[in-house]
Amino acid sequence: MIDVSNLVKTYAGKRVLDGLSFHVTSGRVTAFLGPNGAGKSTTLRMIMGLGKPDSGSATVLGVPYRELRSPLRSVGALLDASAVHPALSPSAHLDWLARTHRIPRERVTGVLELVGLSSAARRPVRGFSLGMRQRLGIAAALLGDPEVLLLDEPVNGLDPEGIRWFRPLVRALADEGRTVLVSSHLMTEMALLADHVLVIGRGRVLADGPLRDLVHHEPTTVRLRSPQLPVLAEALRGAGAHLEYDRPAGGVVPTEGPAEGPTEAVVTGVSSGQIGDLAAQHGCSVHELTPFRPALEDIYLRLTDEAAEYRASTPAPGEQSEVIGRA
Repeated sequence: MIDVSNLVKTYAGKRVLDGLSFHVTSGRVTAFLGPNGAGKSTTLRMIMGLGKPDSGSATVLGVPYRELRSPLRSVGALLDASAVHPALSPSAHLDWLARTHRIPRERVTGVLELVGLSSAARRPVRGFSLGMRQRLGIAAALLGDPEVLLLDEPVNGLDPEGIRWFRPLVRALADEGRTVLVSSHLMTEMALLADHVLVIGRGRVLADGPLRDLVHHEPTTVRLRSPQLPVLAEALRGAGAHLEYDRPAGGVVPTEGPAEGPTEAVVTGVSSGQIGDLAAQHGCSVHELTPFRPALEDIYLRLTDEAAEYRASTPAPGEQSEVIGRA
């Protein structure tokens, strides 16, 4: 397990961690999310004893990382896939790590096979792609068969086959009772992988709870298609619903409805059952009534909207080519 308690850290007069506290338990995959500059990397470094907080504490398995008797057997971490001497081969790199903890040579062979690098085991790392370096980093994290795993952007650079291989691997490790903390900006992957979601922004916790609860607490949205939509829309607005009408190109624009009469809309504020009842009461046909909840990415963007430190501008469609040309 991992315990972070009231961590405070300031760099160059800027407070990166602002009383950050959370607990990561075993037997589940916890997604560690946040915008650039939120403090995720700083937090992981504090947990690994690579930085000293101004105040507060971070412990792994009940003690600070530096007090673990056999760190590699207790905690496996992938913080920087490039942190390997370029002249070393995967085999030599892992063998060196194994010797520091008296890990059998057979374990090196085993993790190289597990991550798919057996055929490249004796090639210098300098010629590796980012994806191959990521695989080596994962192998190093698993080398000591640790109880706790900290993985920072582990699928960055992996090809589709590698990402599909990674999911069941991490799932199996958590199912074995290990503590797994995964930091990533890939919301789709985290939605498929995580049991628990921890979101931070500006060094503070914004959300901490099971993924299922986080999604289910969001309001349901319903896609509605009806040839009598203008009539039904008036009844829906009277019931407190909000409608967004689809443009022909597929975009969504808030409006009272195009003059030619829309047939499709996204509805919030009422349930699909209420929509069906109102349609029946007003004699309106319904060709589609599909309820869905926001994706993790939508929830994440809402949570971090005010915490995003770096935000790109979004020019209007007609201005995009002009902006690109100036750049």
